[in-house]
Amino acid sequence: MNKFALEEANYFEESIFLKSPIGCLRLKLLDDLLVSVEFDCEFQQTASPSKTAIELARQLDCYFDSQEFAFCVDVKTSGTEFQQKVWRALMDIPSGSIVTYGQLAKQLNSSARAIGNACRRNPVPIIIPCHRVVAASDIGGFSGQKKGKLLNIKRYLLKHEGHSF
Repeated sequence: MNKFALEEANYFEESIFLKSPIGCLRLKLLDDLLVSVEFDCEFQQTASPSKTAIELARQLDCYFDSQEFAFCVDVKTSGTEFQQKVWRALMDIPSGSIVTYGQLAKQLNSSARAIGNACRRNPVPIIIPCHRVVAASDIGGFSGQKKGKLLNIKRYLLKHEGHSF
């Protein structure tokens, strides 16, 4: 076995499934760090979830109970330097607030399209609140979609936080 394979074997991966008002969520953790949130998955019972997974589930329950809840979750994201910069800026948008792609682009000295592309690649939506970024004239997209189930999830999240689209 080569050194790389040994290093890979030391990681602890875990997936938990949560039922939520927007459907089943699959949360993937790597060494107790959240690495992805997936929508529209098939629910599976999680056997012996870690303390981190239990706490993450508790925080998501709190969010769905109160739009003012602020997450305190350790995440590990992989993306370009620009994507990381956008995702950090998204974390500064408080619950109940929205910004446009153009406003965020101006703040980060970029373009609205580049902001949209970074939002689309956000691996941990809800926690990194890309749903709080909208177009100047409408709701914009969500996870690369301009209609359908994922856009309905964005509508739900925004309505939950006090906005209507």
